[in-house]
Amino acid sequence: MSKILSPFSTTGIGSTPHTSPLEACKLIEAVFDIPFWPQLPKYSFRESMIPQYAEGMPFLKVYEENEKVFIERDESDQLERFYESQTGDTRIAISEDYAAGLHAFLKSIKHRKFKVLKGHITGPLTFTLGLKDSHGMSIYFDEELREVGSILLQAKARWQVDILKQFADEVIIFIDEPIFSAIGSSSYLGVTEEEILRILGDSVSAIEGAGGISGIHCCGKADWKMVMQSGVSILNFDAFDYFDTFALYSEELKSFLEKGGYLAWGIVPTSDSINSVTDEDIASLFKERVSRLHTLTGSDRIYSQALVTPSCGTGSRTIEEATKIFQLTMRAKEAMVG
Repeated sequence: MSKILSPFSTTGIGSTPHTSPLEACKLIEAVFDIPFWPQLPKYSFRESMIPQYAEGMPFLKVYEENEKVFIERDESDQLERFYESQTGDTRIAISEDYAAGLHAFLKSIKHRKFKVLKGHITGPLTFTLGLKDSHGMSIYFDEELREVGSILLQAKARWQVDILKQFADEVIIFIDEPIFSAIGSSSYLGVTEEEILRILGDSVSAIEGAGGISGIHCCGKADWKMVMQSGVSILNFDAFDYFDTFALYSEELKSFLEKGGYLAWGIVPTSDSINSVTDEDIASLFKERVSRLHTLTGSDRIYSQALVTPSCGTGSRTIEEATKIFQLTMRAKEAMVG
C-alpha cells in the first residue's frame, strides 16, 4: 500500500455544505489528491449519516416532512426476504435518492482514471446505535436488527469498492465512527468491546475482501488500541484537538505502522476554530505534532505512511468555510513535502 499512497496525500472525510452536488464534486476534484464523493446533508436529510445507509433495512419508515427514519417491526416477511437475498459477498447499491453526491461524482469522473478514490460508510456501531425503533430504542440492542444493519453496511461497502474501482487503481473506504468517543459512558452500557470488534471487524473484512483499503474515522477520543485490533489499514484522527490523547498509544501505533498501516492526520479544524487559524498556524502545528509522534514511536514510517485530512466532515460549515478548510488541508501537505 505504501507504493500506492504517496506520503501526505490529501483527502476529505465525507460531508460538505453544498446544495449543488456538481459544485461539491468540482471543488473536491480540484483540491484533493484522493477525491471522494460528497455527502450532502443540506441538500437532503437522507444524506445525513444514519438515513443515507438505512435504505434497504427491513421495516424502515421514512418521513420526509419531519425528517425522521426509524424501524417499526410488523408481521410482514421483510426480514426473511432480506436474509434470503444475502450471500457471503452481496452488493447493495446506494440509490441517488439517498446519495445525490455519489451519483454526481460518478458522472463527473466517468471519463477519467485515478490512482486512488475514496468512499465511506457510516460505521456499524454508530449506525446501529443511531438508528432507533418506534419506541426510541437503538436497534443495536436488538440482536437480530444489529446483525441486519451490519450486513447491510458490509454490502454497501462492497458495492462502493466495485463501482469506484471502475475509475481508480485503488479504492479507500472510510468507516465513520464518531460514536466511539462516547463508548464507555452511561448512555451505552451494554455495548461490549467484544461486540464492537466483531461488527467493526466484519466491515473491515468486507472492504478488504472486495479489494478495497479500509480506514476508520473518529473525530474525538477513542480506544485506539481496540480500533487497531479490528485489522483496519488507515487510522483517521483529529490531530488538531485530540492529538495528545491519540499520542498516548505510541507503542501500539509503532506496531501498527510497522505492519504497513497509515495515519491520516485530521490537522485542519472543522470547528469554529477554522475562522481564526492561518496557513502558518496549521503548518507549524502539523510539523510539531508529526515530529513529536516520530519521537514517541521511534518510527520513520510516521513520515512515509501519512495522509492529510480535515479533522471531520464540513457539512455543518458554510461553503466559504469548507473551501478554506480544503485549502488549508492542501497547504498542510505542502508544509510537509515542500
